[in-house]
Amino acid sequence: MIFFNLKKFLHNYKLHLFIWGIYIIYEVFILGLVSRSFRPTGVYILIYLSNITVFYVHAFFLNKLLSNKNLKLKPVKISLLIILNICAYTLFNYYSGLVFIKLGFIRVSGPVPFDREFILPCTYRSLYYIGFATGYVYLIKSFQDQKKVEALERQNLVTQIEKQALENDLVQSQNNYLRSQINPHFLFNTLNFIYNDARKKAPMAADAIMNLAEMMRYALKRPEASEMVPLSEEIEQIEHLINLHKLRTANTINLELEVTGDMFGLRFPPLILLTLVENIFKHGNVSHSTQQALIKIAYQKDNLSITTINMINDNKGKQTESHHVGIDNIGKRLSNFYGNDYSFKYYKDPLNRYITEINVTVVNPLARLNR
Repeated sequence: MIFFNLKKFLHNYKLHLFIWGIYIIYEVFILGLVSRSFRPTGVYILIYLSNITVFYVHAFFLNKLLSNKNLKLKPVKISLLIILNICAYTLFNYYSGLVFIKLGFIRVSGPVPFDREFILPCTYRSLYYIGFATGYVYLIKSFQDQKKVEALERQNLVTQIEKQALENDLVQSQNNYLRSQINPHFLFNTLNFIYNDARKKAPMAADAIMNLAEMMRYALKRPEASEMVPLSEEIEQIEHLINLHKLRTANTINLELEVTGDMFGLRFPPLILLTLVENIFKHGNVSHSTQQALIKIAYQKDNLSITTINMINDNKGKQTESHHVGIDNIGKRLSNFYGNDYSFKYYKDPLNRYITEINVTVVNPLARLNR
């Protein structure tokens, strides 16, 4: 603060002198010229000495009171401070005036009475400068509070940036570590060798290896959490996953994937479709002879509809909670990407089937270009 910190005050005293100088010139010379009446020099010295003194004294003690975190009796203390300053200002003017008269700076005829005509102008004048001092204190404090808020905001921003940088570094380090342990080129070259070797001797195993290799290749291209991926790639991974389960169960699963509409160019949040399909295999009965599990993906007129239907596996009742964790995560991710512009429902129907339905508006930029 300019005044209350002595070091800053001494550094900015020229500003204070300039403002007081402008104010005194205005009051003494401009108003004097307008009214065509000037007072003796000693009177002006006495008046502005007391005015400036009451301004800084009140500002100093008011700042002390406002800086005190104890809010009890603060209004009472401020009121008492104002009364004391008025009394001190009046007494200072009276006795300083007597001294100035004795020294010959002010000439008056007769004794100076300490009466109502003297006290009321002093009260008004002191309140005038006490008001200035109060405004000055609150103005400086508002600037200080604003600077503190800005400093806190900057610090929070720096902290968030540093935290994000640390998280990015950690993720990058983890990825680098994993890639250093398993070189993707070495891994896929080895899988291709096994596939080519097994293709003649065990075609089913070879197909399983190829599907697994494609899924691992896709997983290693893992996008950022805030990015969307081509929907066609997600559908391709679903097909690989279904093929793996068909191979594992000797093609005994009763599940159908229906895709209608042109998916080329569409983008969608990653791993949502895969989570839905994994939930079908984990918690559903995909071997039911009459009730076929269904994954239906349809795109028409900028509307993307995803529906899954599967019989509930009653033997896996204990896994219901895990199932809902995955479903809840899907809801959160859809909300992060689409806000309120989506619908997501999941429920059990009277046939003991578990059904999920997603509907979102997805604009295909390539389709728009062709229109």
